[in-house]
Amino acid sequence: MKYAIYLVEDEIKLNNLLKRYLEKEGYLVTSFLDGSSALNKINDTPHIWILDIMLPDIDGYELIKKIKEVHPEIPVVFMSARDSDIDRLLGLKLGSDDYISKPFLPQELVIRCTNIIKRIYGTNDYLIYGDYKININKRIVFQDHTEIKLTTKEFDLLVLFMQNINKSLTREEILHKVWENDYFGSDRVVDDLVRRLKKKCQNLKIEAIYGYGYRLL
Repeated sequence: MKYAIYLVEDEIKLNNLLKRYLEKEGYLVTSFLDGSSALNKINDTPHIWILDIMLPDIDGYELIKKIKEVHPEIPVVFMSARDSDIDRLLGLKLGSDDYISKPFLPQELVIRCTNIIKRIYGTNDYLIYGDYKININKRIVFQDHTEIKLTTKEFDLLVLFMQNINKSLTREEILHKVWENDYFGSDRVVDDLVRRLKKKCQNLKIEAIYGYGYRLL
């Protein structure tokens, strides 16, 4: 699983440089050159936000407030040319997980992000989709901070969809992956399981493909 990072930095050359280093490490990076563009995406669920404090429009402090209002669990790293204790303390107070002073080596930012991901998400323990967070090892599903009770098959189907976002899955594939060799009968049992999952997780964008199967968008 690749981890997604949203990077907000108004200096184009630095933005491109940091994006390149993070992508080289295997991260999926979406970059923004101003706060307004980033603000339009605060409902998204990247694994980390990296925010420059000094932006031409909306500063990093205002951005983190908005981000934490929507997704308080997503870690935020601050970057700033101002190396002062007041800035660090304010960043921590607003919920930042790390603070890095400019100038810095791009590798240092990569290391800090990697450490945060290991600490918060583990190796491959978590999957995130919208406001859902799934702990694979503990087999627990949260929507925001509320646990959703799923049956074994419902949980396995949810993980299958989330590991194959935008991929069309046939009923036969779903049957094989979720039931393995434990079921013999019509593949229409898949339809019933999908209905039950959608009822419990109503924000899942599951598309039915007529005569074929399903896809999570």
